[in-house]
Amino acid sequence: MSAQLPARYDHVGSFLRPAYLLEARAQKASGHITPEQLRLVEDKAITEIVKFQEDVGLKSITDGEFRRTYFHIDFLEQLGGVKTDIPVTIRKPDGTEELAPPVIRVIDKVRHAKNIQLADFEYLKSQVSAGCTPKVSIPSPTMLHFRGGRAGISKEAYPELDPAFYDDVAKAYGDELRSLSAAGCNYVQMDDTNLAYLCDENMREAARKRGDDPNELPHRYAAFINKVVAQKPPGMLLAMHLCRGNFKSTHAAAGNYEPVAEALLKEMDLDAYFLEYDDDRSGDFRPLRFLPKGKTVVLGLVTTKFGEMETKETLKRRIGEAAQYAPLDQLALSPQCGFSSTVHGNNIAVEAQRAKLRLVIETAREVWGD
Repeated sequence: MSAQLPARYDHVGSFLRPAYLLEARAQKASGHITPEQLRLVEDKAITEIVKFQEDVGLKSITDGEFRRTYFHIDFLEQLGGVKTDIPVTIRKPDGTEELAPPVIRVIDKVRHAKNIQLADFEYLKSQVSAGCTPKVSIPSPTMLHFRGGRAGISKEAYPELDPAFYDDVAKAYGDELRSLSAAGCNYVQMDDTNLAYLCDENMREAARKRGDDPNELPHRYAAFINKVVAQKPPGMLLAMHLCRGNFKSTHAAAGNYEPVAEALLKEMDLDAYFLEYDDDRSGDFRPLRFLPKGKTVVLGLVTTKFGEMETKETLKRRIGEAAQYAPLDQLALSPQCGFSSTVHGNNIAVEAQRAKLRLVIETAREVWGD
């Protein structure tokens, strides 16, 4: 039996960083304050963002990812055997900016060298009120394969990827999940760009050029994710968010979920899926027909990229359209992504975060009840 979400409304996790936190990060980078001093500033900001979420009415509460620069690198580089290079911002011919994908390399056997999120979760838990659920977000393990493919994984450490590489990564993730569970964490969300990228023909062609089959990869990743799920502690809800890119209100991928839907929804043994559906780049809802009983799809119908407000009428109409392919009682509502997947933040005002979250909550309560 799949674990149940705390409510029919949820959110992906990240929030715009307050100016004083950004300033403290800059001071730490320049050596003017210590890591310990920065952590105290982060504690203050997290206490405030927890109160913000509870005041809005959310039932799942994150730390806003306030201790991170990037949603993925900060975690992955702490795994043993993994080396990451910080991504750079590139300016495209049309004047827009894009975050070049980071180089993530496996240079040795992957292992759980230390508890990565434990201290952060313990502080978050200490701030969350009774009746709310602290949620931890971590990058998907597929990110150790997709970006570089076979060439990004040491042949000395892994002459063959299957099963040793996938087993080692799953064991490392299992160790992390067990450390969180022992501290009282029962809700973890894995953020995955790669399955979303495999919906985009340009990304699929790039995978072909690396020597991977974009039709086979979703099924391989389903088996990979299931190795992690097999180690999930009892009582833990494990969800996945598919991200199409969210750097400073841009996106990196587009395309209907059809190429990955069966592997994602039917083959993966996850409890819930956060799917981006805030505009036409995500296609229609037909892929939801693969959703089995006992799982939930959280429809990301409210954009976090821009401040323009959606209407309840539009959201209800789109929920109704989705319910033609998946049972209404297996659906929920959220923003499409976080408000600040990297420290840079999206091009949206702080107060727009509050308005959009209230819209999500009020709409969900009107559709599903309180």
